[in-house]
Amino acid sequence: MAKKHLEGVRVAILAADGFEQVELTRPRAKLVKHGAEVEIISLHPGSIQGVHSLYRGDREKVDRTIFTADPDDYDALLIPGGLISPDLMRQSKRMRRFVRRFDEDGKPIAVICHGPWLLISAGVVEGRTLTSWPGIRDDVVNAGGEWENRSVVVDDNWISSRGPHDLLQFNRAIVAHFSPDREAKSRRLPVPGAAVGLAGLALAAVAVGVVKAMTGDNGSGGDDWGDRVTRTPPRPGATPGAVPRDAVPPDSPPVNPAEQRIHDMPPAPGSVAEPPDML
Repeated sequence: MAKKHLEGVRVAILAADGFEQVELTRPRAKLVKHGAEVEIISLHPGSIQGVHSLYRGDREKVDRTIFTADPDDYDALLIPGGLISPDLMRQSKRMRRFVRRFDEDGKPIAVICHGPWLLISAGVVEGRTLTSWPGIRDDVVNAGGEWENRSVVVDDNWISSRGPHDLLQFNRAIVAHFSPDREAKSRRLPVPGAAVGLAGLALAAVAVGVVKAMTGDNGSGGDDWGDRVTRTPPRPGATPGAVPRDAVPPDSPPVNPAEQRIHDMPPAPGSVAEPPDML
């Protein structure tokens, strides 16, 4: 039997509640068909809720959380879109760090639809050429990227597409892009001279200090920008420390805002079917 193109390739899919279902399931099926080992990495264990545009889709099992996933364990990265999933992931410090590590190492990254939001928040879009859902074109440009209105755009270790209507071309392209035969070129440039290296370290230290001062990051490793806690003052006449009568009981499970938003979505008229096979 002939060896499959992606045999031995481990692919990480970053997704959260509200991911666009066909942008995860169709590329994953294509990758698995060609021999890749694929894992879904998310913000919480269990399963995540997919969507079909504005309608609820199916749930997908999470293989690993971002708190235990190591970028060194994977050879390629796929970031599906959806209005909610990328917006949740971009707020996670660990998600942003995971993406930056992949890009620093020159490993192949595939992104589609609203997925570039995570790349933007990771601070890696400046100077890169990519496409996305047209609605976030301005976000890409404002982050320093060059946006192109094409079905598939390849820029070094990145490959991007606009949305579900591009899946046929996108799925074919990522097989070649994730192939071990592809030369992954790191974009990191050598720094000449020890003096320049020390100067760079000094500037980096100053920059980190400025960012921490602006965001309130105390180095605790939390997963929100600044990790600040906003405390609401008690209502007039309320007893300090008392739980308001309309508050959620202490033993109630926390409500995931994303899941609540998806739960409130109407089901699709009739049965929700995926588009024709795009493998």
